[in-house]
Amino acid sequence: MLLMLARSLSAILLVSFRLAAQPHDLAINDVRVIDPERMTSRVESVGVRAGKIAVLSAVPLKANRVIDGRGLVLAPGFIDLHAHGQDEENQRLQVQDGVTTALELEIGAGDVAGWYAAREGKRFIHSGVSVGHVPLRMKLMGDPSRSLVPSGVAKDRAATEEEITRLRAGVERGLIEGALGIGFGIQYTPGASRWEILETFRAGARFGAPAFVHIRTMGVPEDVSRDALTGLQEILAASAVTGMPVHMVHVTSSGMGQAARLIQTVREAKARGVDASTECYPYGAAMTDIASAIFDAEWQKILGIGYGDLEWVATNERLTGESFAHYRKLGGMVIMHMIPEAATVACLSAPDVMIASDGHIENGKGHPRGAGTFARSLGYWTRERKVMTLEQAVRKMTLLPAQRLEKFVPEMAQKGRVRVGADADLAVFDAAAVRDRATFGNPAVASDGFRYVVVGGVVVVDEGKLREDVRPGKAVRAARRQ
Repeated sequence: MLLMLARSLSAILLVSFRLAAQPHDLAINDVRVIDPERMTSRVESVGVRAGKIAVLSAVPLKANRVIDGRGLVLAPGFIDLHAHGQDEENQRLQVQDGVTTALELEIGAGDVAGWYAAREGKRFIHSGVSVGHVPLRMKLMGDPSRSLVPSGVAKDRAATEEEITRLRAGVERGLIEGALGIGFGIQYTPGASRWEILETFRAGARFGAPAFVHIRTMGVPEDVSRDALTGLQEILAASAVTGMPVHMVHVTSSGMGQAARLIQTVREAKARGVDASTECYPYGAAMTDIASAIFDAEWQKILGIGYGDLEWVATNERLTGESFAHYRKLGGMVIMHMIPEAATVACLSAPDVMIASDGHIENGKGHPRGAGTFARSLGYWTRERKVMTLEQAVRKMTLLPAQRLEKFVPEMAQKGRVRVGADADLAVFDAAAVRDRATFGNPAVASDGFRYVVVGGVVVVDEGKLREDVRPGKAVRAARRQ
């Protein structure tokens, strides 16, 4: 028996030494590898060839470029399912936060083919989009809003049967063009009937596409027919009726005091056969357009906040009744300081709740989640608060979002993992130093601690600095379907 074990060990070492002798494009040696599939960490060397992980070795590897990983952690690159910022300004910040794939799935795009074409050759990181119920509705109804969400007719007006048919056709066209699912912002379109939403779910189910949904109602208003649990039940029912997988976005800001109950409800629905999931971001404040439906009548009661809890993004001033009325007419982004810490803790500590940013930075303004979500999760909430283990945090930012998409987008089965054959999208960081630096007053500040970020085998963050000379990101899209 001992002889057999010795021979096996010798064979393993021989293979490792042979692999180590083969040159690779890139090698990261003697690094602590977090494996989110097995929930393990161990010191290994990772060899990359042709954009893929070619080998995991017990001994150091040779390569055209060798990185000394001693004292550092290597994880799959983070996958952000909820990233509104889809231009170079945002991608510069995202990749310095360890993100290698950023997807706009909540609001999505009306013109999917045009969305992808506009970004070709310009990506630091991988990106993709859903086909959006909101932008399709806005275009169909001629809404004048310049924001992502409606402030005019598409907000409140019910769609006719003929318009619902046209919305379905737009959704189907987007899915044929490669959209990653269907995005819904139902709270932003209160005029959309439950039948309209159900019909749109039916369109997606025909393709096997998932839905990414901002639910119709939030918080805990006095009228229980308009609370967050009611909004969640609407989309779980639509999923159960049609068979369309459903993902509820930002459970913290939608659920607030009910967040833990919403997580429990999603979990129980999944246990009974509904393909459901949810996500959160690690901040105590939300952000949206002040002209949107969220600030329609009784918003203070519904959100449990007042004017002084609102922060105007452009100036960082706290609002009053007078300034609220002024900015409401103008439209623009406002931060809502309203999420109880207990809700954030409940979501981050839940092993099946993903982490996504909901981020969007424009001309240096926005919410710090657009720059610091993943570093904040690893630094403040994991290292300092110990709400998660490092392995749990990595799994919530890598494997879980990849698995949410891979049934509909098979290429995602090669992301969010550290294994031979997986895409070489990697984040290498100092676990003792990683931290977010973005604040509400200065949100466009890159995170610290990410020493190397690799996208498709190309080093994009090198020794903590962003390389401006590479654009290795690719389009993430579903296979075209008829």
